[in-house]
Amino acid sequence: MPDSMPNVALNAAYYAALGLSSIYEKVLAGQRLSYDDGLTLYRCPDPTAIGALAHHVRVRLHGDAAFYVVNRQINYTNVCVNGCTFCAFRRDDADQPGAFCLSKADILARLEAAQQGALHLDEMHMVGGCHPGLRLSWFEDVLRSVRTAWPELPLKAFTPVEIAHFASMEGISTLEVLQRLKDAGLVMMPGGGAEIFDEVLRKEICPHKADAAAWLRISGEAHSLGLRTNCTMLYGHLESLEHRVDHLCRLREQQDKSGGFTCFIPLPFLTENSRLKLPEDRLGPQRGLDQLRTVAVARLMLDNIPHIKAYWIMMPTKLAQTALWYGADDLDGTIIEEHIGHMAGSSSAQGMTIAELEHMIRQSGFRPVRRNAVFATVDAAEEAL
Repeated sequence: MPDSMPNVALNAAYYAALGLSSIYEKVLAGQRLSYDDGLTLYRCPDPTAIGALAHHVRVRLHGDAAFYVVNRQINYTNVCVNGCTFCAFRRDDADQPGAFCLSKADILARLEAAQQGALHLDEMHMVGGCHPGLRLSWFEDVLRSVRTAWPELPLKAFTPVEIAHFASMEGISTLEVLQRLKDAGLVMMPGGGAEIFDEVLRKEICPHKADAAAWLRISGEAHSLGLRTNCTMLYGHLESLEHRVDHLCRLREQQDKSGGFTCFIPLPFLTENSRLKLPEDRLGPQRGLDQLRTVAVARLMLDNIPHIKAYWIMMPTKLAQTALWYGADDLDGTIIEEHIGHMAGSSSAQGMTIAELEHMIRQSGFRPVRRNAVFATVDAAEEAL
């Protein structure tokens, strides 16, 4: 594969005509972009020009590789104390219609069923609501039971928001929570709950959730213990472009400090079944272009985060394939069962086979590479744990 899109897309005169000469030169030289550069990229009228620059960086980092993981996602409960206005997944209590809470036996049975099939998991991905009755010891027991049953299976679980909730329930520090979970077998955290970092907007969409400073601090604490994490941004709701670029800059700054973010996942807001109602100009088919532009801007701004994910659960699969040409290098994985996005209105499949994922990647013009939870290729997985 060539190391960039066709030469016309990276023509210096064309970028000059778009007012992007400085950004163009910085990208080709591998230099860091500024906050103002991020806003300029978002405001550029030609998304393919931004995509071409992002693709140049993506290929410089990963060549023609496009990563996927054989994983089993488990949402252990949707009972949650946070009451976020955008969330269609949560229920306030166990008696509310649609509420659920899995037992340890349920979780082990789901993993057993997946392991008995042809997939042979390379990641367990477990997240859920902040349940008022599940204590930290319960989660430690679950992780230890999974580790005992499948000692080679990397365990990815819990967002910084969940960690803050556990700490509050137990009356201990978030660092102690992380250490206990690591001792129980945790190796990776999925990075949800970041939403949008702007403090004013956060009070409107998720006022009871751990704030931006706590989210970043807990991520840094996890990194200090050797736990790797992902990071996210929920966009396409009430935020401005300035909020988005600020969010990316804060993630980049935290990565400069602690270095443990492995992958950034832009999460488009899904409007169905949400109490957060959007103005008409935030709805409609133009959202697809916004998603591609956001992937591309993220790849260009997050120069110190190795991977950018096009999460096929939250964006249509064809758009996720296209995003591989806009800076993304990962599609996530087989999933098998997912509730958070689907309860918010996602129309994607619940899961994919290895053959389907690899076909998606090859049909997009890339080379499929199977990885595990910490982004080690499967052949090198043991060395990374």
